[in-house]
Amino acid sequence: MADAVMDRAVQIAAEAWEVVRHAPAWILVVSATSILPFAFISLYLTLHLIAPLPRHPHPSEKTYITTLPSGGVTPPQPLACWHDDWLSHRASHAAGSSSKDTGHIEPATLAMSVVIPAYNEEARLETMLEEAVSYLDATYGRASSPSPSTKSSKSKTSSSSPSEPQGYEILLIDDGSSDSTVSTALRFSHAHSLHDTLRIISLHRNRGKGGAVTHGLRHVRGTHAVFADADGASRFRDLGALVAGAELVKDARGRAVAVGSRAHLVGSEAVVKRSFVRNALMHSFHLLLRLLTPPATSRIRDTQCGFKLFTRAALPHIIPYMHAEGWIFDVEMLMLAESAPVCIPESKHEGGKIGGAVRGVRVAEVPIAWQEVGGSKLNVLWDSIGMAFGLAVLRASWALGVYRRR
Repeated sequence: MADAVMDRAVQIAAEAWEVVRHAPAWILVVSATSILPFAFISLYLTLHLIAPLPRHPHPSEKTYITTLPSGGVTPPQPLACWHDDWLSHRASHAAGSSSKDTGHIEPATLAMSVVIPAYNEEARLETMLEEAVSYLDATYGRASSPSPSTKSSKSKTSSSSPSEPQGYEILLIDDGSSDSTVSTALRFSHAHSLHDTLRIISLHRNRGKGGAVTHGLRHVRGTHAVFADADGASRFRDLGALVAGAELVKDARGRAVAVGSRAHLVGSEAVVKRSFVRNALMHSFHLLLRLLTPPATSRIRDTQCGFKLFTRAALPHIIPYMHAEGWIFDVEMLMLAESAPVCIPESKHEGGKIGGAVRGVRVAEVPIAWQEVGGSKLNVLWDSIGMAFGLAVLRASWALGVYRRR
């Protein structure tokens, strides 16, 4: 039966080829010019149907809770949101203008913001927070009363003046967890007196890691903002290297992105011990990235590491335009950085030139320490297929104008 079907398919293909081979050239040209627009319109409409669109935040998602020195928990408090101010500024600034892209953002009130997306992380969260708070306390101090040793430490790692914002915040984005992630975070906050330093935002329902990270970055108050996975696979002692990398490539407006990279670990024991399927899928995805992403993004060797830092000036050129809420969101962030408006003279850096200026927000790829941590939510096979499909949809949506900077 199978052989008969195959023979019939070959016969139909041969007959079709004969028709094409003997058809007049003008008929082929007319056919092609008719089919191509139809195919383009069909693809465009299909993308409108399947391309993900971010949902608007639920009112409760614009509030946070934190601990009280008395041992209690605050009622929901309004959450600072630079993104709302950005929307208002864009509406007034862009009236009658063809370009609605604006780099406006409220001034920072802290030195560092840390966004942690968390979905059912009760088992891994506390260990990660221990290391993060230890580093952040030593480097930035608490916003209310940084210690002398903190100031000394900071002066060695930053050129900040005393008038610049001090302290840090941690925004834990609970992405619809069904376990005791929130209780674990509150218990940790009580134990370490992180009152109003550790803020917990609960999403109305699960959005995915990309949605949680984007939501958190809309509410940061720091001069720098970093997101870090709750599993603790990345080490906070490398945060200083990310800040230094961003400072090295930032442009005249202070825009820069620094991404933690595990590319130097390829061939190490941690990677070699992975299964053949996992390594094969990893290399296949990297090949797909090089083929489907624009030049600067395609040169980044590790797009998926969950440890990325943004200067405050870079945020309004990236976060308001995010669409992806799943695993592929990292790639969209990097593509948006690359496509950001022109800023600096070309004499400052080498790179893509548009009218004597360099386009895009510069990205520094910084090697970091990393370790495999059990309990991952990633299904290697199915999520890899989903990421490949998501990447194709993402690239096509931006290329064909389904997604735009508006």
